[in-house]
Amino acid sequence: MTLPPSSVIVCSRNRPRYLLETVESVLRGGERPTEIVIVDQSDAPHPTLGAIGSRGGCAIRYLHSGERGVSRARNAGMRAAATGLLVYTDDDVFVHHDWLAPMVRGLVELGPRGVVTGRVLAAPEEVPGAFAPALVASEATAEYVGRVARDVLEAGNMGVYRATLLELGGFDEELGPGTSYPAGEDNDMGYRLLAAGCRIRYVPEGIIYHRAWRGPEEYLPLRWRYGLGQGAYYGKHLWDGGGYMAGRLGRLLRHHLWLSIRRVREPKAAAGHLVYLGGVLTGLGRRLGPRWSRRAARSEPSGQLPT
Repeated sequence: MTLPPSSVIVCSRNRPRYLLETVESVLRGGERPTEIVIVDQSDAPHPTLGAIGSRGGCAIRYLHSGERGVSRARNAGMRAAATGLLVYTDDDVFVHHDWLAPMVRGLVELGPRGVVTGRVLAAPEEVPGAFAPALVASEATAEYVGRVARDVLEAGNMGVYRATLLELGGFDEELGPGTSYPAGEDNDMGYRLLAAGCRIRYVPEGIIYHRAWRGPEEYLPLRWRYGLGQGAYYGKHLWDGGGYMAGRLGRLLRHHLWLSIRRVREPKAAAGHLVYLGGVLTGLGRRLGPRWSRRAARSEPSGQLPT
């Protein structure tokens, strides 16, 4: 099967070497996309990527942006893309040689209401004690529709139809790295895609390798940031679907509390779960605060002050 035209979108901020190496890994693939759209929010433009133009029939389109936030960057890449099939990856990964083909073929098989996501494996340590977060290792194909019990989309390894993303209004620009809620943008997107009637297929053949460049001192701060974003995501959707999201939130909190107790003999791991919980509750409170205020205002009779 000859692959149809596709756009690989890579977003970055202040990681020029990693960004270049990600782009090179895409270009070394067994199949190349029609174009690679790079949205770079770095303080200074990349020294080389803007001048490449094209390689091996793949156009390299470099966009330097003064905006901040990965969701803004992903939306900018969506708007700039010249094809109808978008495949997203991040600037701190290497893609597998055969990554692109199963992602694009999955999209074609599913049709316009289909979305694909793939495996995320850890690359070798780059500094002593380094770790790679947000890994997805299952080797079994899976499909998800409607209300599911967990978050199933990894936006750093995601394929979607441009028209579908435009229909949903793109990524929520209040969520994700570079915002006050520095995570959860992919969970939010997955939830909204499923709520809109899309089908998400997990394609284990679509493999990327997340670079282990973060040292051990980054573990707890990252857990806090992930928690903040996750809490804001739940706060955004807490009133959706009756008690569905509230039930999911309750299970999430109980799960991490139980893990913190169960792993009490492993102080770092236990602390990670507690810090994450603190982040979730903080993000939830911040996100719910304005909503509670608006709901209270709407409930007050006109012209009457609350007592």
